[in-house]
Amino acid sequence: MKVELTRENDAVHFAARGSESVKVNIDGSPEIGGQGLGVRPMELVLMALGSCSSFDLITILTKQRQQIDDIKVSVEGQRADAVPAVFTSILITFAIKGKIDPAKAEKAAELAVKKYCSVHDMLSAGGVKIDYKIDLSE
Repeated sequence: MKVELTRENDAVHFAARGSESVKVNIDGSPEIGGQGLGVRPMELVLMALGSCSSFDLITILTKQRQQIDDIKVSVEGQRADAVPAVFTSILITFAIKGKIDPAKAEKAAELAVKKYCSVHDMLSAGGVKIDYKIDLSE
């Protein structure tokens, strides 16, 4: 796996491209010259965790023949008050609409987050406490 970053301006705005050549804009905080032209690196980490676990959750629920009408995911991280300001804890909230058995959703989320998501494993190996919750509505 390989990604490439290209500097887009004289400050800290980069364009990143992965295997599909899709452009992702990345920018730093205003304190280091960021201009709000992209997401920040630590936000990308939360996005990676949320998408990785969501892909697995959807796959598991689909195999269980659960009807997913919509899913929204919120990922909130708390950071250390030190340098580097690493994540200390993260909460993933899966808001799922559809005809979903709550017990199946809970088991699927546990597997998706704690067993199959490699981003979770990397973060938790570094000491990050990762929790999740499910909000079901029809």
